[in-house]
Amino acid sequence: MRVATWNVNSLKARQEAVERWLERAAPDILLLQETKLTDADAPVMAFAMTGYQLVHHGEGRWNGVAIAVRQGLPITDIVANFGDGPVRDSGPGGAGAEATGEDDFDPFDEARMVAATVEGLRVVSLYAPNGRVVGSPFYTGKLAWFERLGRWVEAAIAAGEPLVLGGDLNIAPTDDDVWDAQAVHGGTHVSEPERQAFRGLLDLGLVDAYRLRHAEIGRFSWWDYRAGMFHKNLGMRIDHLLVSAGLAERVVDAEIDRDARKGPPVPSDHAPLLIDLDQRGAPIDPDWSGALSRIASRTKPKG
Repeated sequence: MRVATWNVNSLKARQEAVERWLERAAPDILLLQETKLTDADAPVMAFAMTGYQLVHHGEGRWNGVAIAVRQGLPITDIVANFGDGPVRDSGPGGAGAEATGEDDFDPFDEARMVAATVEGLRVVSLYAPNGRVVGSPFYTGKLAWFERLGRWVEAAIAAGEPLVLGGDLNIAPTDDDVWDAQAVHGGTHVSEPERQAFRGLLDLGLVDAYRLRHAEIGRFSWWDYRAGMFHKNLGMRIDHLLVSAGLAERVVDAEIDRDARKGPPVPSDHAPLLIDLDQRGAPIDPDWSGALSRIASRTKPKG
């Protein structure tokens, strides 16, 4: 089984790219983040036409998570927002449409988590808060959100189901997961409390599936749109697939599909991450070696 995750940065804007990638990579399950849609606007029919069922948890203008599952695979036990109740409506005319200030920030009132069981596999699509500035209410809320996630994961592991937790966690776990540790030092995504929150998930028994297959540095999942950062490979590995211990033994391949970060049309600022359980899925060429070689040749010191 192939399980993938992708922050698409607006499903409406990226629907064509997602459909092309579903055909290219043929995942059995695709976890999506930042759909930026209400549930009523979720493109259920468009996914059905490509051979996938869509479970969506959204609020409108911001956030939004989803799980796309290949047709024929049963989906049960859907839970959104950790089972803690409904989230705000940030769609047009919704009560939460203008809630963007520090006083309004509540990560538990945003569409950031949806889980489902697919053929005995518990899969979770997550979009962690960004944190914005260390020490701000957004940062404090981010850490509180991870604490709630940890309690949910602990209960899920105790239930005994094989677990895949995936999505944009907005944390680069180590200095090897950023292009320049000095350049990002002191900022969000790399602060010690955030990294401790990530390690807390591993301490519960989860395993970083990408690192099971790849120890290389310089392979990232997110690059800012600005200043040509993608073309310079100035990125971070902030998208993750964490698996329970029993599943870790079944991971036979993992990849970040750098090629999907390219356009046209205008791509997401994230690349898809995938893992294969038990046997390898459709081969893809993310062109890491070629891209890094070209980047190195362009930045080679003169003289």
